[in-house]
Amino acid sequence: MKVLLDTDVLLDVALRRTEFYPDSAAVLSWAEQHPGEIAVAWHTLANLFYLVRPDARGFIADLLEFAEVPATTTQAMRSALGFPMRDLEDAMQVAAASEWGARYIITRNLDDFRKSPIPALSPRQFLSLND
Repeated sequence: MKVLLDTDVLLDVALRRTEFYPDSAAVLSWAEQHPGEIAVAWHTLANLFYLVRPDARGFIADLLEFAEVPATTTQAMRSALGFPMRDLEDAMQVAAASEWGARYIITRNLDDFRKSPIPALSPRQFLSLND
């Protein structure tokens, strides 16, 4: 099942956010067991690099052992601009997921993806589908 991970799920693991770490880490563990079934948007990697200090290169390199990065195109960005979503960054996640053929977007920000043409699941919801 192809899914795209939103930045918040990766930040939960990279920053070991206590409240969210167990579910988000379990999603990444699933992804390691299913290489090529999970993707991250190109801009997510830049966000990780910026937000995870002092250096997220190791985390990103490890992630790329089993995660895909969908192609980024001008048309995908045009699509993102047209999605009925308040946050452009979230719309860019949807465009990347669409380009890659993802079935779901895994995020903790379900409200931000209410109007997404690709359904969003929380990490816990995703894990319950794969039990």
